[in-house]
Amino acid sequence: MKLLFTTLALLTLSGCSMMPDMGLFGDTQENADSMQEETSDIINIEGVENTLLTQENEDQEEGIDEFGAIVKPAVYSSVNGAYKSRPLAKHIGDYVRNMAQDLVSNMEYVTERTPVAVTHFSLIDSDLKETNLLGYQIAESFAHEFHKFRMPVVEFKATQFIRVTETGDFVMSRDFLDLTSTTPIQYVLTGTMTKHQGGYLVNARMLGMESNVIVASSQMFVPFYVVDALIPSESSKTAEIVDGVRLIKGE
Repeated sequence: MKLLFTTLALLTLSGCSMMPDMGLFGDTQENADSMQEETSDIINIEGVENTLLTQENEDQEEGIDEFGAIVKPAVYSSVNGAYKSRPLAKHIGDYVRNMAQDLVSNMEYVTERTPVAVTHFSLIDSDLKETNLLGYQIAESFAHEFHKFRMPVVEFKATQFIRVTETGDFVMSRDFLDLTSTTPIQYVLTGTMTKHQGGYLVNARMLGMESNVIVASSQMFVPFYVVDALIPSESSKTAEIVDGVRLIKGE
């Protein structure tokens, strides 16, 4: 009988030891709840990185580098001087490209068989016989863009000979005595430039040589930093020799 009671007691104790501890389950549930609460407060690392990158870009645009120091603008120097600016993402050719597309979109009568000439753009507040480096380059860029549109661009400054000199070999000239007067031109691109606060306002128009009718027009604002990036060459400025030193007068 004692053996039977002993066996029953052992079985009872072993059964109690095999029962799951409800306290453990309670702790597990509490841990799961706390983990869920912590999960809801998890910070998106990717979003933080994007925010930091945006802030860094804004700081760099404001002239502050990634270490918080003030960034000095790059200085570009030439023989004629220096100017401070950041590296340009666009130049004057990009603005002329947009103007050329605008001209072609509203152009009338001009076809791929009508010869076109391009003249320098003049300053609007002058006698229309004065220009600057910007007016020269605008004309050169328009000639390039029109040729890309397969328009026959006439280079009326080209001579019928090659002039060989000590400084180089040249085929173009600004001396009207060297040029021919029988150049076939039906339309001419010309325009004016107006100094504006923050840049230049450029007006371009295509004219009929016989009718003087405007067959296309375009207008574009060119920022000052794009214009200032054009640096005159040394030979284009008035030079004076004083005591053997070449002095160049700036604008």
